[in-house]
Amino acid sequence: MFPTGSLSFKEPFEMKERCDKCYEDFFPEPGYYYGAMFLSYIFTAFFSIGFVLFLHWVLKWSTTASFTALLAVLGIFFVYIFRLARALYINMHVHYDPNAIEKGKSKANQKSTASRFGS
Repeated sequence: MFPTGSLSFKEPFEMKERCDKCYEDFFPEPGYYYGAMFLSYIFTAFFSIGFVLFLHWVLKWSTTASFTALLAVLGIFFVYIFRLARALYINMHVHYDPNAIEKGKSKANQKSTASRFGS
């Protein structure tokens, strides 16, 4: 889905328009990944609460140190969380098809939605 690695900060938000193997359109409609934002928010909120509570209550860190560590961890993994949310969101709508590669050959020459709407 992404041209660079999961923890890469080079072009972190760039996505391929289509799958290299089955030519699935990764942009089925404008604003499609708006719902991924909610997945990212839910994941980050629960992680943040658990992380800070663990550091503060179990390891007895101060509140300031706990939140500073949280900001550092989220700063490092924000690209990964962004990409994970998008991958989960498209996986909720596009299901596995063992014949996708054969079916995708007919899609190879079609324009993706992103190119039609100017990504």
